[in-house]
Amino acid sequence: MKRSGCFICLTLLFLLTACTGPVIRDEYPEPEPGYASEPAQDGPFADLERKFEKTHGIEKSGFLLLENNLEALEWRLAMIDEARYSLDVQYYLWYGDDSGRLILKRILDAAKRGVRIRLIADGILLVGKGKNLAAIETHPNIEVRIFNPFEQNRLRGKKKAYQTLERFNFRMHNKIIVADNRVTILGGRNLGNDYFGLNRTYNFLDLDIIGVGPAARLMSGIFDHFWNSNWVVPAYAYDYKVQDGLLQDLELALNRNLNQSEVLQEIPLEPQKWTDRINNLATHLHPGTCSKVYDKLEEDAISQRMATEMPEFSKDAQKEVLINNAYLIPDEDMLANASKMVQRGVKIRIITNSLASQDVPAVNSHYGPLRRPILETGIDLYELRPDATVKDQVDTPPVVSGFVGLHAKASVVDRTRVFIGSFNLDPRSRNINTEMGIVIDSPELGEELADKIEFLMEPENSWRVETDESGKLIWVSHDGTLTRQPAQNFWQRVQDVFFKIFPKEYF
Repeated sequence: MKRSGCFICLTLLFLLTACTGPVIRDEYPEPEPGYASEPAQDGPFADLERKFEKTHGIEKSGFLLLENNLEALEWRLAMIDEARYSLDVQYYLWYGDDSGRLILKRILDAAKRGVRIRLIADGILLVGKGKNLAAIETHPNIEVRIFNPFEQNRLRGKKKAYQTLERFNFRMHNKIIVADNRVTILGGRNLGNDYFGLNRTYNFLDLDIIGVGPAARLMSGIFDHFWNSNWVVPAYAYDYKVQDGLLQDLELALNRNLNQSEVLQEIPLEPQKWTDRINNLATHLHPGTCSKVYDKLEEDAISQRMATEMPEFSKDAQKEVLINNAYLIPDEDMLANASKMVQRGVKIRIITNSLASQDVPAVNSHYGPLRRPILETGIDLYELRPDATVKDQVDTPPVVSGFVGLHAKASVVDRTRVFIGSFNLDPRSRNINTEMGIVIDSPELGEELADKIEFLMEPENSWRVETDESGKLIWVSHDGTLTRQPAQNFWQRVQDVFFKIFPKEYF
């Protein structure tokens, strides 16, 4: 369940929850409002920001793209291991696999050092995990809140408003980590093996960004907005009496599983010292000014601001828009806006998944019929190959996966203005999930991101989708031309047909 946006999966989970009965108490003490700690005055991240400020001033943030999966994991571990005072972590999917366990272990280690930990996780993977969540929150330095959990018998603060299928279809798609309110990582990656190159079946080509300085405070603001919303439930609300020693038992099991891991052979399990790496980061950061964009939570609804703000991001393009987005199901407005931009001379290029690289065939079922309308706007369209040469940068040794899939959500306008975040170009991101991201004005960063996207569009990494002389769709790459959409096997083609019967609004 990689994307978990599938309406079928949500329906099954709803039925499961209904059968097992609620495990969140109807009455529990309301959690106290909480806010990000003030930026740390000492420690490696405070020193890093001050070093950056000396060259670029206090108004600008520093940014580093994280494309390599191993580096993305290591920088998260570095933030956790080197945090002195606070750590805020907000994620959509947090798997109980090797990398998910490793990150949790290091967070528990940080809590033992006295770091204040706040965790927000979406409830979609946590059905039946209430006892463990409650146990983790017994640590005096850890607070846990769950977004829109399935097990609640009433909505927080409303004694007679029961959970419904429509309500729990809304999921929190955000991905943020902030250390000492000085450094942040945000972007497309969830916490799980396939996001860090550790899945033997397939791994994602994804994109995150490190932000140092004001960017971290912007992400803290998004985190606090969710932390204090009635859409989240504190872990202590789960109807369990946590017996003494349960947290210690969980830690023992966690360490036992990590020690038996076959894919973490080259990644230390214990906290490390990252001082030299952090000190060297300042000279590699691109300076830029930035603003946050995110969907806001209201009492009974989600204000889908991303759907209106993202078109604003690119509307003033003068020459070029490059888009790297995993799940592409454009609506009529997007196509109309793109057509107008092309007509006034803006070159638009998009890379997305092919059916062969897609982890959610249902998305391709509804994207496929739109290939021709996309091309008719004048957009240049590319689809990732599952055997792309870039796969060498995606797999983390010792893992060699079967294929690579795209999961990034990023775009750049005129090589100066950048968006990176969680927002897919599909109905679920526009109308259902909460989404977030950052808009950065930085020519240096824009040039680097544009180069990376163009590299993915090279014939050894992707197919260019075109029409032949007779108007039929063709897929062109370094090894020839295909006249049928590429797929890995017959079963993928069956799924592509099957999911067409479901409304595209669910995906």
